[in-house]
Amino acid sequence: MQRVLCSPWLISGVSLAVGVGVGAALTQQHSSSSSSSSTGLLHRLPIIPIPTVSAKSELAPYHQGQLTPSKSTAAVKYGFPSLSNIKSRESYVTSYDPRCRTAAWVIEQLTPETLSGPSDRKLCDFKEDETVHVYHRSSNGDYKGSGFDRGHLAAAANHKWSQKAMEDTFYLSNVAPQNPHLNQNAWNNLEKYCRSLTKQYQNVFVCSGPLYLPRQELDGKMYVKYQVIGKNHVAVPTHFFKVVILENRRGEVELRSYVMPNMPVDEKIPLERFLVPIESIERASGLLFVPNILKKTSNLQAITAGGR
Repeated sequence: MQRVLCSPWLISGVSLAVGVGVGAALTQQHSSSSSSSSTGLLHRLPIIPIPTVSAKSELAPYHQGQLTPSKSTAAVKYGFPSLSNIKSRESYVTSYDPRCRTAAWVIEQLTPETLSGPSDRKLCDFKEDETVHVYHRSSNGDYKGSGFDRGHLAAAANHKWSQKAMEDTFYLSNVAPQNPHLNQNAWNNLEKYCRSLTKQYQNVFVCSGPLYLPRQELDGKMYVKYQVIGKNHVAVPTHFFKVVILENRRGEVELRSYVMPNMPVDEKIPLERFLVPIESIERASGLLFVPNILKKTSNLQAITAGGR
């Protein structure tokens, strides 16, 4: 189902539980068979509604084709989904959740230039983010023996243009505990698909993050329960989301939003089965995407399951 959305935002009332339930059911079916203030950035991005935000560094204006640290400025063209604990890296921007010891979201921009270059993943190591207070950050020891991968939110392969950019994706503030089968298969396929979209679209913006969704227990009540790992009690998400904002050469904007459960997912399941209405992710995560996008364009196409 493809819809053209104009302000005010109209979207299906289909719940995230339905969208995720489809993916989970299909999965079971197949398996059984910064420290400085960045006030200047906020003046350059008028859609940001507050005067200051804590960021790792000052971000300079980005110019098309420019491969510099200000690449992170381009990544937030459509604004921040939330405004807490924001940090900028070489080519992505993140909001850190100190309670869960993971990012709440990470935004990056993908272009053919960012996807190619001399960077070598073998030279990268996962490392603690020392800009996060020691009480609130995760360590490699938390993941050791946990049974979970250190799952990238901003994928390393998205930032081959710069060794520093690739190394920045290995901060533990950019990863979350992820089921190994999911990380290495279906989620990896979704990352590859996002990279392939750079061949069709002029700009590809990707926002990824964890979700902690409620589940009904035997007593009939709904509970939000999740595992924690390591001495720092790093939260294990129940699901992951990925919101993809696409710009074509005519200036039209398309939105695709995915949710996958943090469990083994059959990689043969078509990725479109994990498409959900963006409103579902906004409600479940506490983040907002559409209002910011509609400040940049009044014409938005939302692609949901079964859409083209």
